[in-house]
Amino acid sequence: MSAIRAAGAVVARDLRLAFRRPGESLLAVAFFALALALFPLGVGPTPALLVRIGAGVIWVLALFALLLSLERLYQADFEDGTLELMLLAPAPLELLVAAKCLAHWLSSGLLLVLMSPVLALLMGLPGEALWVLPAALALGTPTLTLIGSIGAALLLGSRRGATLAALLVLPLFIPVLIFGVGAVDGYLFGLGGRGQLLMLGALFLFALAIAPFATAAALRLCGE
Repeated sequence: MSAIRAAGAVVARDLRLAFRRPGESLLAVAFFALALALFPLGVGPTPALLVRIGAGVIWVLALFALLLSLERLYQADFEDGTLELMLLAPAPLELLVAAKCLAHWLSSGLLLVLMSPVLALLMGLPGEALWVLPAALALGTPTLTLIGSIGAALLLGSRRGATLAALLVLPLFIPVLIFGVGAVDGYLFGLGGRGQLLMLGALFLFALAIAPFATAAALRLCGE
């Protein structure tokens, strides 16, 4: 129970910090919304074109929006000494890492999920997208956060950590992107996307089983 309480304390602390500095949390959301609002101006407001590429555009922008927020996942803890306390804490470091990923997703990824129905309407997507797009993002964005945490931990303290982390983990994001777009397009074009949603769920479970351990190992290396 003490380990669970420690994880809950980490989640509560990170959420309090996010609410005290809303600009950092809203940066990714603002990028997501503004980039998507400008996209129809660049390619033209043709409804058929927007429907065809809308899901892919939303997923790619969501991916880059999450990449913008990866640097703050462990950097502040590294600078103020909190990371050292986490390494010395009796609670398993893997559990604390999972708690930090949860708090990060609640303060950034969840906002993208909640915004997605409005942005689907902006891209002219049909009614099915109002539920399948948030469902796919709800399964896929936690996976992106878990995978991204590995890159953020490996490059902790690097002067160009955000850029290098993006290059490091971007190839690992591709399966999530493929199945996320495939799930939405499958339902929109009558092909069915249940299999893709199940694959997104499987990728999330796989990342949940592997990423906290890989991230914890990287943080221990950084703390030595």
